Amino acid sequence: MRRPLAKRALDLALLLPLVPLFGLLIGGLALAVWIADGRPIFFRQPRVGVGGRPFQILKLRTMTTEADPKARRPTRLGARLRQRGLDELPQLVNVLRGDMSLVGPRPLTPADAERLSAAHPPFRRRFAVPPGLTGLAQVCQALGPELTSELDHAYVVRQSARMDLAILLRTAWMNVVGKRRGKLRSHLPLVRGERRGGAAPQAVGP
Repeated sequence: MRRPLAKRALDLALLLPLVPLFGLLIGGLALAVWIADGRPIFFRQPRVGVGGRPFQILKLRTMTTEADPKARRPTRLGARLRQRGLDELPQLVNVLRGDMSLVGPRPLTPADAERLSAAHPPFRRRFAVPPGLTGLAQVCQALGPELTSELDHAYVVRQSARMDLAILLRTAWMNVVGKRRGKLRSHLPLVRGERRGGAAPQAVGP
């Protein structure tokens, strides 16, 4: 497992040179949300970070604003943003603040973290590393807590700079072509090989 300082250094080395570009992109998307759907432009929600510590996540708003949460639905623009993961870009602010990493298990709400950890105890392994803007389970489009948990664990025990870069490149491709078309069909090329001090994680998923 990589040391936290090394992971943080990689995040900043990759992100800081691109802050002006991402700032313009997020600003443009925020303007589009404002024109198309009005206020609020951003969506904030508590999430669980490394070691179970809470923080506030930031996203572009993609849902309607009915008082009843069950009545809310994706807006026309919001559906397009979500298809390519562009609504997640404001979370780069969370990465700069140190709440998140560029790559890691996706952050859960406190309620989901408690529910999934109780129903599937291996889910707790994901809290050993910072949550990520994207992750192994996301580029594989994993469904269900069991497969998601296994892929998150595979990342926790095999994480490396090379794996992070590969996941980021795949995520960028998915943002261009869409999540379904761009997903990784097997995680094995990213986690193949033996871990120092132990065997490679068990293969899971398609």
